[in-house]
This record gives sequence, structure tokens and C-alpha cells, in this order.
Amino acid sequence: MSYADDKPKTATSDLSTKEGGTPVYKRILDLFEAEGIKTLFGIPDPNFVHMCLEAERRGWTVVSPHHEAAAGFMAEAASRITGKPALCFGTLGPGLANMMPAIQCCKVENSPVIFLGGQRARVTERRVRRGRIQFVRQEPMIEDSVKYSGAIEYADQTDEVIREAIRVAMSGTPGPTYVEYPSNVILEELDAPDILPPARYRLTQQGADGDRIAEAAELIKNAKNPVLLVGHAVHTTKSGEAVKELALKMNCPVVQTSGGTSYIKGIEDRTFQYVFSDASIEAVEKCDVVVALGTELGEPVHFGRWRHWYEGEANRKWIYVQQDPTAIGVNRPIDVPLVGDVRAVVPQLTRALGDWSGDTADLEKFMHDGQAELDELAEETLTKSDGTGNVAVHTSRFIVEATKAFPEDGIMIRDGGASVVFGWTYNQCKPNDVIWNQNYGHIGTGLPYATGAMLADQAETGRTRPGMLVTSDSSFLFHIAELEVAVRRNLPLVCVVGVDFQWGLEVGVYKRTFGPGTEETGTHWSDKVRFDKIAEGLGAHGEFCATADEIGPAIERAYKRGGPTVIHVPIDPKANSEEMPKYDKFRTWYAEGTQ
Repeated sequence: MSYADDKPKTATSDLSTKEGGTPVYKRILDLFEAEGIKTLFGIPDPNFVHMCLEAERRGWTVVSPHHEAAAGFMAEAASRITGKPALCFGTLGPGLANMMPAIQCCKVENSPVIFLGGQRARVTERRVRRGRIQFVRQEPMIEDSVKYSGAIEYADQTDEVIREAIRVAMSGTPGPTYVEYPSNVILEELDAPDILPPARYRLTQQGADGDRIAEAAELIKNAKNPVLLVGHAVHTTKSGEAVKELALKMNCPVVQTSGGTSYIKGIEDRTFQYVFSDASIEAVEKCDVVVALGTELGEPVHFGRWRHWYEGEANRKWIYVQQDPTAIGVNRPIDVPLVGDVRAVVPQLTRALGDWSGDTADLEKFMHDGQAELDELAEETLTKSDGTGNVAVHTSRFIVEATKAFPEDGIMIRDGGASVVFGWTYNQCKPNDVIWNQNYGHIGTGLPYATGAMLADQAETGRTRPGMLVTSDSSFLFHIAELEVAVRRNLPLVCVVGVDFQWGLEVGVYKRTFGPGTEETGTHWSDKVRFDKIAEGLGAHGEFCATADEIGPAIERAYKRGGPTVIHVPIDPKANSEEMPKYDKFRTWYAEGTQ
């Protein structure tokens, strides 16, 4: 039997079905619509053309990228910006293989993306044959990288398999799941019962134990210097407003983890990046109670035990809001675990505090010092190369000028190695939405993250917000084809690219390992590339900024003009590899065996 013979024989051009039955592909869309999902990412093949056409007819945003890994990254960004699970599909064989980097990334980044995989009809898959076209067994390839792997073998399994995929993706520590979709079931029909809302088939908005909430409230009331430690999940659950209310009631500093770098609207001035803000270090060293929200308490915060936490460890109390009960006490002892969804637990805690309000004596000082440090850093960059001499723009000036021009209400996307390290210190804006690959360290995600986040936000809210991708050349090249998606959708996306024609972090590793002047094998590449010209070739706008003072006006022109723009900024390769700010602090994340 040929592959063509395995295709469904009942397909019609108008997607019509027999009266009374619902085809599997429609039922899958029904189930995801119940979760509020409005975007679908993937490259259509025979297994998914019915689904794509139906989704678009329903008003979904259907996005076909140029690589399946990019489709997965787009879906991941969609889940982060909406606070909901996201949906992505890949064609059988090479499509699913291409998607593996995104699947693995979602696992490490705790992103609830449901991946749908096409597959040959089971009658073909299970036969003992060699030389089958576009075929590999996919579940064994994927199952170690997802929380759940299932297959819709029969039409009447559709509800239970899809619901299990969503249930597991959203439970405990969120993460990716996989559902296989053999071609022989595409148009099979089922007698579909009414669609259930999410709360009817899975646990949602789980609150914490009341006695534990009361205990936590007493600890907070008796604290002299409490802090809120805000992690990645505060942004991805869209809990900012609730956390703001708690922060104002506690009247305390908010310390961001490396993954929690989206500033909450209204409390930006009391929010500091752990380690990369001196105010954060002082707040941590003085605090006597920590309320940790939506964080794994991982290496980037020294497990909440070492370095800046060490001095007060004996007397400091920890309140930990965590949806996954198996995470309690793993990285450090916890005094009051609040097991539940941060969306529900934070309001519980605020209510338990009643009319009480805190009075952190040093808060005003932290706020003053935090802003003063940013101002001093910006002033300091004026002593660095601005590109007018024989040296290209210093990376610190690149970051300052780009982030000073960040648009109000924009979405910030970050990517790169050395440029991200510079960004942690010199960033001049405080965006309410930041998307970046903070835990897995997968560079190259910037463009798909940008397009996925912006399109999902557009589908969710009905408005188009500006996006800014601050990145570097090596990372930008990974998925540069996805710039065409931004062109196709006319997204107001400005990509500000620092260009030094090298892998900056890796050049720095060579220099620190062997000393200056040694060979830096494999870290340099052609200096002939012009990203502004590539942008024009893909239908976007391109600008070349040789000096620092050109960057801000170029960004302003780009947003005024509309559509996507790529701004090529030559940066100093020596500074980029040798002068990364606070690099010694960044390296403490990797203190092998000492944490």
C-alpha cells in the first residue's frame, strides 16, 4: 500500500461531514477553544490542512513559520504572554525531529505547550517493512522530553487524550506534552458531548491550606525587613496585579529572579534584579522574611542559601508559594509552604493580612539607590566608545541607547550571550512584558519568541503592541528566516542587532582560559554580513547605525513607519568579550559543586 493509499478517502473541499458526527480535527479545536486558545503554529501537511483551514475560519491566528523549531518557540512565547497553554504542530518524521529543540526548551523553561505530531496511518506504521517514506517512531524520540505522551488511536479517545495533555501540562510544574495524530483518524467522527470548561475536568485556581495562609500572614506581620522574591511564573500566570496589591500592603522591595524580569505595572520603582542591582543585594542581605512566588529557587538565586543569602540564613524565614508539592524543600528548607496556584494563593495571602500594612524602613533608600545606579550607569557609558573614532560602539552604549528608546506598553524580547549580560546591568527601561530564554540558555529564540508573543497578544487583546528585540548577530542568525513572518503579518517589531562578527561569550572564554593573543578557534565568522540588507531582502526595513547617537532616532523612525525593521549596529568586539559587567556575579550561577 502506498502512502497515498493511506490518506483519508472522505475528505471534501468544503470540509463537510456526515450529519450528527464531529470529525476528530474539529473536536480537537473545540477542546482547545474551551481553554481560550486562539493561536496555532506549525507548517501544514496532509495531517493538518483540515485543522488549519478550520481554525482560520473560526477566527484563530494560524501561523506557518519556516522551521518547526521556530513554531515551537512561537507557541512557547504565546503561552508566556497569554498565561494559557499553547498549541503547536509538526509534520511527521523530520518535522517532529526539527521541533525537538523547542520541546526540550519548553521542558526546562516550564512552558505548557501541547505539541501535536502527525504520523503515518497505523496500518502502515505497524507493518514489518523497510524503506518507509517520511517515517520514524516519534513517541520514543519525544517521551523523555515531555510530561505526557499520548496518541489518538480512535475517534472516541479524542476528549480524554487532549484533556490529559492539557491537564498534565498545566499541573504541578508546568511543561510540554505530546499528542500523536495518525492520518487514519483525521476525518473519523465521534458523537461529541458538550464541551466542558477547564474547571470541570482539571484543577484550576488551586488555593493553599487556610492554616498555612494564617501562619504566613503572621510571619509577614512580624517581619522588619520582608522582601518579595518574584519568579518567572508570576509573569506567565499573569498574576502581576495581585502581586502588586500584596507588595503595596507589605510595603517592601520586590526582588526579581533572572526569569522574573517582567516589571509589574505600578511597582517598577521598588523592583530590583537579583545580583545585577546593588539595591537587590542590600535588600536580600537585610531581609528577615522572604515570600517567594513562582520560582524554582534555582542556581541564578543561589538556591536562596548561599552568597548574598548566607549571612542571615539562621534567622531568615521563608514562605514559598509553589504549585508543585514535590518542589517544597528541595533546594532549601522552607518554613511555610503554600502549595497552590500563585493566581489564587497571592490574593489569599493579601486577604489574610487584613487591614495591616507594612513599614519597611529602608524601602525609600532602596528605591533611590536603585534608580541612582541606573542613572550612574547611563552616565558612565558616555565615557565609552560611541563609534565616532576607530572603535565601534561599546556594548554598554548599545544597550543604553536601545533601551532608552523602548516604546511605552511594548513587549521586550531578549536574545544573545554577551549582549544579554550587558543588558542585565545597563538596561534603562522597565518593561511589563519580557520574553527571553532564561533557564535553558537556548540562544536564537529571539525572532520566533517576538513573532509568537506579538501575534498571540494581538489575538488575545485585539490590539497590536510594539515589540523590541534586543539581540546580537550570532543569535539573530539562528532563525533569521522568521523575519518574513513579521513582514507577512506587518508586525511593529524593531530588531536592534549588536554586530561584532563573533561568538562574544566564547571569545571571552578563550581569553580567560588561555590569555590574550591565543587562537580563538571556531568563534569568529565573516565580517561581510549586513543585517539591514538581509532585512530588506526579506521585505522588512533596514537601517545601519555606525554611532551610538544614531540608534535612538533610528528606532523612533522605525516605529513611526510601522512594520518590522532591523537596525544593524557595529559593536566593539574587544569590549563585548572582555568587559561584560558583573560577569563574576553571573559566573556564580555555575559554581559547580559549591552550591
